[in-house]
Amino acid sequence: EMLSNLSTSVVGMLYNYQLLTYIGQDGIAAYGVLMYVGMIFSGIFIGFSVGAAPVISYHYGAGGHDEMKNLRKKCLVILTGFALTMFGLSLLLTDPLARLFVGYDPSLLVLTAHAFRIYSLSFLFLGYTIFASSFFTALNDGLLSAAISFLRILVFQIAAVLLLPWLLGVEGLWWSIVAAEVLALGASALFLLLFRKKYHY
Repeated sequence: EMLSNLSTSVVGMLYNYQLLTYIGQDGIAAYGVLMYVGMIFSGIFIGFSVGAAPVISYHYGAGGHDEMKNLRKKCLVILTGFALTMFGLSLLLTDPLARLFVGYDPSLLVLTAHAFRIYSLSFLFLGYTIFASSFFTALNDGLLSAAISFLRILVFQIAAVLLLPWLLGVEGLWWSIVAAEVLALGASALFLLLFRKKYHY
């Protein structure tokens, strides 16, 4: 969790630098809107993951392997429901939310709405990675939890925000968030697969 907060700050500064370079002040304003709205949506995933962690931890400590498997399956189903709902809501609310924050500037409004539609795709992947990190924390494996957070927030996002604008131009800045979440999901799935026998989930 500490690593997540530190990494988010570093990545935020890098995004701002890249946005200022490629787009200017409007890019930073649009990114700010994405972050404000993103915090609300990601907060739902964080709340669910943190709330489920004590239950997972209890059954792990009690040796309830069947219940662990059941919990993992149920949590993934719930997360899928959240992801699809949030993605749908974000698309429906793109224009109203953009207008709420930047309705005073027509060109900025168009830029923000476009960026938010791309950013909305990240909600399809975000919850699973947050849950995976919290899941390993509940299993008392802080190293794996930190590794997922480190890869998701620092390694993949920095790589994406540096490489994609170079390959795709301005569009790469918005797609970099989605690309980082897809890579983080892959890493999380790999960790869950590799350690399932060790933790019996």
